[in-house]
Amino acid sequence: MPETIVRDGQRIAYTDHGGDGPVVVALHSFLMDGTMFAPQVEAWRGGLRVITVDERGHGDTPADGPFDYWDVARDVLELLDELGIERAAVVGTSQGGFIALRTALLAPDRISALGLLGTSAAPEDPEVAAQYRELAAGWVAHGPADQLIDTVAAICLGTLPAEYWKARWRTVSGEHFDRILGVLVERDGLLERLPEITAPALVLHGSADAAYPVEKARQIADGLPAAEPLVVVEGGAHFLSLTDAASVTGPLTEFLRKHA
Repeated sequence: MPETIVRDGQRIAYTDHGGDGPVVVALHSFLMDGTMFAPQVEAWRGGLRVITVDERGHGDTPADGPFDYWDVARDVLELLDELGIERAAVVGTSQGGFIALRTALLAPDRISALGLLGTSAAPEDPEVAAQYRELAAGWVAHGPADQLIDTVAAICLGTLPAEYWKARWRTVSGEHFDRILGVLVERDGLLERLPEITAPALVLHGSADAAYPVEKARQIADGLPAAEPLVVVEGGAHFLSLTDAASVTGPLTEFLRKHA
């Protein structure tokens, strides 16, 4: 079970997986929680101290009022304060990547490295945002119907067997889904601010990502001054650290051993 802290009235759930090596904070995708990094936690056990965080509105961390991804980035930094951690690498998939970039902008001296998977630094495309809002409206009106769940699973998980995740998503209320989706589609863009982030970075992206084209990853890799060459995983899906763990954990491990 995750542990929790409370900062300024906000409960933050996390799991400290231990280890004596450099600290890596892992930030999950939309509709997921810290358990999506189970493959990486196992691979990094002993060599790195891995901390997985349940972001606001996900897992065991509530979202009782309005928030944005800057607030979640501050949650991460406050968790590091609580644990007495001065510097950490941050690895984020999709939504987790949005938050990872914001932690690096808020506290550049505290972020030793960034691993960014299946994510974007641009605001949501207006046409895509409108489609997502229609999906949320259907969820609010009719609940998580099978067709909606299948659509979400196809976008996020590709061909990965998804029954376990579908069962979890069916427990999400329409009101809650609408709240957390609104944060995603209304986020601000960061492309013009990428040059401010000087931490070493590794950007990985699936060629079959159904949410963001590879061009979104290329924008990040080109915009970050200390980014390594973009890694494109052939056939990789959107939730890359989970769906294509065997392909991404190796490059991530090598990168973190060098920079974390």
